[in-house]
Amino acid sequence: MEIFQYDFMVRALTASLIVGLICPLMGMFIVFKKLSLIGDSLSHIALSGIASATIVGVNPLIGSLVASSIAAIIIDRLRTYLKEYADLSIAIIMALGVGISGILISISNTNFDLFSFMYGSIATVSSEDIKIIIMVAIIIILFVSLLFKELLYITFDEENAKFSKIPVKLINTIFMILVAASITITLRIVGVLLVSSLISIPVATSLKVAKSFKQSIFYSVLFGEIAIISGVLISFYLDIAPGGTIVIISVLELLGVTLFSKVINSKHKKIVLNK
Repeated sequence: MEIFQYDFMVRALTASLIVGLICPLMGMFIVFKKLSLIGDSLSHIALSGIASATIVGVNPLIGSLVASSIAAIIIDRLRTYLKEYADLSIAIIMALGVGISGILISISNTNFDLFSFMYGSIATVSSEDIKIIIMVAIIIILFVSLLFKELLYITFDEENAKFSKIPVKLINTIFMILVAASITITLRIVGVLLVSSLISIPVATSLKVAKSFKQSIFYSVLFGEIAIISGVLISFYLDIAPGGTIVIISVLELLGVTLFSKVINSKHKKIVLNK
């Protein structure tokens, strides 16, 4: 295929395949922890990390990872202290991220490609980025695989998990750092403004058809991969921003699955009534 003749597209598709797996995987736990908006918050902090890294001349992904990891830990601590108003921690960090990134971008004398970071750009994924993305993905997959039962217990019943002598605080801290990492590796493809959609929309779509938590993970990854791969390919051929394309496809998947579920349910009801 013509598309594989371009090195930047091979890198973009490689990154997309990994991101399509990692974001919905982490998204399942994020959604059930009622932290769906954390993607928006951390992505704005990540932008300030990108700006800082650009100013000092290091890989933007590293700056993004450091900034969003620190913010993720702060959010986890704040939601523990605030409890009833846990969502405030996300809003506070988001506002802080917007403020810091705005200042850093305004004082930067370097060539800062703001549009590509805001909406994603398939041409900006470098070989170094791929190495970081693969390393982060391996760590996330190992973490979820080795601590799946503990993560599941903490996600649905954190208080009882503490009484069961599960190291809830430590696992939550590592989880939040890995959430920050998954958001960081997504920024190149989807962009700051749309990163949370790749975490939450495939999960919402999977919940329409799945009958168990593990099945939900499978379907969310499937829908995520379809959206991100097709979005990258369409954006390449139409020369448009991949982030917006991916989100539109994700929403269409959700609408399509919702309509399909309603049709199936209505037919099932008719069969039951006829009996």
